[in-house]
Amino acid sequence: MAIEINRLSFSRGEIPILDRVDLEIAQGEFVGIFGPNGGGKTTLLKLLMGLIEPQKGTIRIFGKTAEENRHRIGYVPQIHRIDPDFPITLEELVLLGRRPKRLFFERFSKEDRDACDHWIYRLGLKAYRKQAYGKLSGGLAQRALLARALVSEPELILLDEPTANIDAQSLAIFLEALQELQGERTIVLVTHDLRTLTQRADRFLYVQGGIASLAPSEICGHYALGLYHAPLQKAGV
Repeated sequence: MAIEINRLSFSRGEIPILDRVDLEIAQGEFVGIFGPNGGGKTTLLKLLMGLIEPQKGTIRIFGKTAEENRHRIGYVPQIHRIDPDFPITLEELVLLGRRPKRLFFERFSKEDRDACDHWIYRLGLKAYRKQAYGKLSGGLAQRALLARALVSEPELILLDEPTANIDAQSLAIFLEALQELQGERTIVLVTHDLRTLTQRADRFLYVQGGIASLAPSEICGHYALGLYHAPLQKAGV
């Protein structure tokens, strides 16, 4: 298993966010996560990365704690902006994804730069590599963040609504790159765009306090429209 969660609970103050969650995700799965705002999706990703700790229960990433295996995880956040005059280029941002493989004072190697080149070219960013990251369009910025995550060759890729409000070309490039990795890497993607993912993801997780696993065929039209409700009970359950 890439991810094993056992009886996990997490609250903020008196408000329960996730309650007694059990979950297994196999290596190589492509899993979509959806649910209402405040249901616990981003909290789940933070727990998987070891940024916060469960108050009850356990999380294992490739058989170890999230903190022990953080170097095997790539993360793509929701689009965020920095000062457009901040002096970092797209290429420099992508190279930062290789930093965990190097000592802080160690220079980037030819291998690092080759990996950077590969993902810059693969994600259609060659013409923008020397541009300031803060001045890129939303779609280009998200592709750059994906390149930064993939350049570290992660075994587990966590993405928090990375395709929200990006242009159609960037969306297609983004999803094609993930689909090429499907089966080789474990992909967990939080999204509201269920229509786009139903033909790509192996299954979906509905997160609202607890977690329910659904096959793509069980994603109803209400979900695709963002009208969330508890998953329908299957016959005999």
